[in-house]
Order: sequence, then C-alpha cells, then structure tokens
Amino acid sequence: MFLGVVLTPAPTQSALVAYAHYLSFMLCFGALVFERIRIKVEPNRGEAIAMVIADVIYGLAGIVLLLSGILRVRYFGQGGDFYTHNPVFWIKIAVFILVGLLSLYPTITYILWAIPLSKGDLPTVNTNLVSRLRTIINIELVGFAFIPLLATFMARGVGLSP
Repeated sequence: MFLGVVLTPAPTQSALVAYAHYLSFMLCFGALVFERIRIKVEPNRGEAIAMVIADVIYGLAGIVLLLSGILRVRYFGQGGDFYTHNPVFWIKIAVFILVGLLSLYPTITYILWAIPLSKGDLPTVNTNLVSRLRTIINIELVGFAFIPLLATFMARGVGLSP
C-alpha cells in the first residue's frame, strides 16, 4: 500500500524479481562449488585471484538473493502473513543466516589474500587452512541445498495451521 492505494505488481515485475532470486541462488551455489573444488595448498597467482573473484561473486549474489527475497515476501509473493506465520519460513531464514555467518571466515580469508596479491606476492595457504575452508564450504553447500527444500515446503503451506 502506498499513500492509501493498494499497489498490484505487474506480472512482469514479479517474474523479474523471481528470476533475480533464482539466478542469484544459482550464482551463490555455483561460486561455493567453485571455491570448494579449487581450494588448494599454495595456489598460484591466477588460482588465488580466481578464489577472490568467486567469493566476490558469491557475496554480490548473496546480497541480490536477500533483497529479491525481501521483495518477494513483501510485494510479489503470497503476502507477508503467509510467510511470517509459517515456522518453515523462519527455519529457512535461520539456515540462510547461518550460511551467511559461516561465509564470513572464507570471505575474510580471501580479503586477506588480496593484500599479498596486490603486492605481487602469494598468500600463505597451508593444509590446515585448506581443511578448515573445505569444511566450512561443505557446511555452506549443505545449507544452501536445504534452502530450496524448505522453500518448496513453505510454498505449499507446510507448517501452516489448517
């Protein structure tokens, strides 16, 4: 509602917001898979830069995912009450937040890699760091894989009282 007028979103707007949501989800997942496959001990300059770029893509896509999700709940979905009264929605949000919080460690790591890379040096990447990053990214991937399942349940009213 804007100035007492109920705004009905055009189908094209709704479709574009949904598309942005789905595409950003795929980009997040793809960037995580790339990071998981490519992380290794003592990467060369190109490999280290690729990891930093993949994480930037992941971060930007995550922001689009969040914003398009908010738009879908508020304007382009089944109405805020449908979502906010459903415990499955809150589980989905909790998983998204958990994945986002877990992503801070790899992101900070890759930001720290940018310092030596900007000076022409390589980051120090040992076996312990690679193991830690793999574990975190694996958990993020499981979380991201679980989110569409929750969304599917939620869209069908699972969790709502009859």
